[in-house]
Amino acid sequence: MNRDPSEIIAEERMGAFQIAAVVICVLLNAVDGFDVLSISFASPGIAADWGVDRAALGLVLSMELIGMALGSVLIGGLADRIGRRPIIILCLLIMAAGMIAAAFAHDVVSLSAYRLATGLGIGGMLASVNAIVAEYSNDKRRHLCVTIMAAGFPIGAVAGGAVASQMLNHYSWHAVFLLGAGFTLALLPVVLFMLPESVAYLAKARPKRALERINSTLKRMGHPTVDALPQIEARAVKAEGLFSKRWRSLLALLTIAYFAHIMAFYYILKWIPKIVADMGFSPPLAGGVLVWANVGGAIGAVVLGLFSQRFDVKWLVAGALVASAGMLTVFGLGYETLAQLSFVAAAAGFCTNAAVVGLYALMASYLPTEVRAGGTGFVIGMGRGGAALGPVVAGVMFAAGSDLLQVSVAMAGGSVLALAALIALRKPQAI
Repeated sequence: MNRDPSEIIAEERMGAFQIAAVVICVLLNAVDGFDVLSISFASPGIAADWGVDRAALGLVLSMELIGMALGSVLIGGLADRIGRRPIIILCLLIMAAGMIAAAFAHDVVSLSAYRLATGLGIGGMLASVNAIVAEYSNDKRRHLCVTIMAAGFPIGAVAGGAVASQMLNHYSWHAVFLLGAGFTLALLPVVLFMLPESVAYLAKARPKRALERINSTLKRMGHPTVDALPQIEARAVKAEGLFSKRWRSLLALLTIAYFAHIMAFYYILKWIPKIVADMGFSPPLAGGVLVWANVGGAIGAVVLGLFSQRFDVKWLVAGALVASAGMLTVFGLGYETLAQLSFVAAAAGFCTNAAVVGLYALMASYLPTEVRAGGTGFVIGMGRGGAALGPVVAGVMFAAGSDLLQVSVAMAGGSVLALAALIALRKPQAI
């Protein structure tokens, strides 16, 4: 059979093996979610132990986000050169080392350095996992699979956060980071033994034994094998082609949208525990509100994924961005009871994360295989500047005397800017 193996996967029904691969990637993203937010659960205890003010805490909260930006570009781009699977394994090791080190940090400087290192691994992981899910999915289910994968982020934060909140009743904040390291290391053997390299990557990059590895994976999927690697008349987009005129506008608009909205998203995720603790609630209860924000985020991701089977994902994301701006403003009104705070946080999480996962789906469908990980890594990497900037700007505004509503409205402006970029976005024609 001389069909392109990527076309076989795109056109055939998804089997149990492909579904299992997507589930593994959901778990990988779940570990990312908890590892990113571990600092948020730990932040009230850190602030109390070390006497850290809000401005300095905002900087610490952003350090792994800066690392994620660097990791998405530097490590994520390598996934288009040496493969998605080796990068995923490397990133798991980096993340675990960073989490263990953070548990033994002794001051703000050392903790910031360890969180930066952890972010490097998380950033590379995000780009690689997004690409491999898109390449294991068929055309019919690609948007759904990518959005469900992205839902792993808040699911990890919910599951890990629920455990962390209970642990904080008995242990210090150091235990939160050790918990994350354990989760991360547990997935290493799963990837080593159960997640083969992407068929689409093997067909494009053509490493040694590419045909043998492709057919082995196709057999495990229950699909027909191929007799030869597909002919490539023009290796359409080389590494430098990512920044050619053809892709420049697409990358710029995706980056602007992601950068602007992720500021709003991480303002909610990073500051909820400290905001709620400052209202007089204990750190475990404050962490519980963050868990509800992530419950809402997980539901929002799944709902958007299901709707993407019937509606254009671009306009679903546009609607989510409008709702995100509205709910961030509502969050800024402030509430007196834990139940009210939890409900509003969940609603804000629903809207903000639905837009984030929708942007991941757009990256997966708008970028071709040969630049998918690098392009996704570039957009996430550059966009993560917004993730890092959001908590810092909020911290500076709080320190300068701005109230919760003023800060929340300012962050909501990020979702509005993202909407403007999204409206201008156009899918390029196939080569």
